[in-house]
Amino acid sequence: MTQAATTQKLSKLRELMQRASTAPEASGICAYVVPSDDAHQSEYQCAHDERRAFISGFTGSAGTAVITNDKALLWTDGRYYQQAEKELDSNWTLMRDGLATTPSIGAWLGKNLAKGSAVGVDPRLFSFRLGKTIEKDLNAAECNLVGIESNLIDDVWGDDQPARTSNKIITLQLRFSGKTIAQKWDEVRQQMTVQNASALIVSALDEIAWFLNLRGSDIDYNPVFFAYMIITHDDVVLFVDGQKLPDNIKEHLSENNVQITVQPYEAIGDGVRKIASNAKGKIWISSTSSLYLNSLVPKSLRHQEITPIALLKAIKNQQEIEGFINSHIRDGVALCQYFAWLEDAVQKGQPVDEMSGADKLESFRKTKDHYMGLSFTTISSSGPNGSVIHYHPAKETNRPINDKEVYLCDSGAQYIDGTTDVTRTLHFGQPTDFQKETYTRVLKGQLALGSTVFPTKIKGQVLDVLARKSLWDIGLDYGHGTGHGVGHFLNVHEGPMGVGFRLMPDDPGLQQNMFISNEPGFYKDGEFGIRIEDIVQIVPAQVKYNFADRGALTFKTVTMCPKQTKMIIKDLLTEQEIKLLNDYHKLVWETLSPLLSQDAFTLNWLQKETKAL
Repeated sequence: MTQAATTQKLSKLRELMQRASTAPEASGICAYVVPSDDAHQSEYQCAHDERRAFISGFTGSAGTAVITNDKALLWTDGRYYQQAEKELDSNWTLMRDGLATTPSIGAWLGKNLAKGSAVGVDPRLFSFRLGKTIEKDLNAAECNLVGIESNLIDDVWGDDQPARTSNKIITLQLRFSGKTIAQKWDEVRQQMTVQNASALIVSALDEIAWFLNLRGSDIDYNPVFFAYMIITHDDVVLFVDGQKLPDNIKEHLSENNVQITVQPYEAIGDGVRKIASNAKGKIWISSTSSLYLNSLVPKSLRHQEITPIALLKAIKNQQEIEGFINSHIRDGVALCQYFAWLEDAVQKGQPVDEMSGADKLESFRKTKDHYMGLSFTTISSSGPNGSVIHYHPAKETNRPINDKEVYLCDSGAQYIDGTTDVTRTLHFGQPTDFQKETYTRVLKGQLALGSTVFPTKIKGQVLDVLARKSLWDIGLDYGHGTGHGVGHFLNVHEGPMGVGFRLMPDDPGLQQNMFISNEPGFYKDGEFGIRIEDIVQIVPAQVKYNFADRGALTFKTVTMCPKQTKMIIKDLLTEQEIKLLNDYHKLVWETLSPLLSQDAFTLNWLQKETKAL
């Protein structure tokens, strides 16, 4: 990327910063902070909301840009260090978030700005939690955080900024959702009563979609639609562009035993003000919602906990569980068909590369029942590209898949009955001893986590070390979390729980029938990447003492796809680990082989790949 790519944009932004309207006593702002978020604090954005990517050139899904009068900095985590180094031009400084030597955004601003400086943000794009964290650091340095009404990046972008997507919403039938809206509303009202809350404000798009048994396509790969929602004991108010509602919305609501009120999307501010002015109890609003929405509720009225919908959504009901299991079986067939085809193509010397491979995998998935699309851009990565943790193939970086390099494929699909996310790492030639050792140690970590027994509601952070220990034993590690929740025909990354080294402030503890990923890895910069990822269901465990009746839990793997055994150094595995792997491969064979009875080619590959160690 040439310097000119962001020089002009930054120059224009700095002009606007000088003129930004803050407070009567202030003139302009000394810094402007641009998060990745949209107004709903979504992980992924539609093109209209990719403001941080526009101003910085960095296209990863996580990162925050800070622009002062003479500096431009980007904070991002370990998944994106390599990508950011490649995408940022010479105007920018990469701040490696997560390293002990990297200051927080607020701390850096407090140290580098003069006392009395104003730091501007768009309060709609900042969660209350993040905004207050930065504000605390700024206030300690006698600086101020100020909300700017007009988004300055939008002003720089001008007419070239894409319009916000507004696609048609679809209904999710009860045979897939498992609960009516009325049932979900009753469960939410019970929680509201316990907290003396007269209203609940919901801004997270996946929470709204789940609660209403609706799905959308306003953000690529995420079956959500732009809306807000206010729930009271007597009404459900949906703030949405009415033109987007499905044609059968009346029948849908009738089948769900509920009626709702629809108001324009832009009316959410007035809606919150009205609720707050007439409140007979607390107003429940999550601190992960925007600074803007939180500011509309008087501090004395706020009940700032994670919403009850977030936890209800995370614990899958029986229909959702069946859908998860069935969708992963169908997805497993597609994966086996792809890897069998790919191995054959490479061995025959047929040209195949990262992009054509990803397209081929998608073509196999498209043939499966209930397929709706991908759940994220396929990470089809060969050789050094595999060391870029969230790499996705593009024309500029596309590499051939061959028998000389490690191939990492992280992919997933959206089905009406479930969402998948799976990673397999393969070598179609002769891997090096170091590649085999690191692969085996990643596998050991995955087996350790996947077979562990733990008490009900233990925080996921406590389990993270189990997946890392085998790598730590020889001084290696990986720079991402080990597990994330997964939505049901919803976002592939779902909270509030997870397994990782970072504190997850809203983690309610791991509970039965949550589904999370189990995905340790290892990355040798510029050479190769290894990751093995399954989706696991949290299920009861049978142990002698049951944690004094607290309840014992363990994981059940629902992903159905072999793990390449040629990459394993058998002597590094214990007898128990060999048994775990062999039992898994036996289950994969018994589950998938009947579905491949008419596909002898893939069936033969599956038989070879599930052969016991």
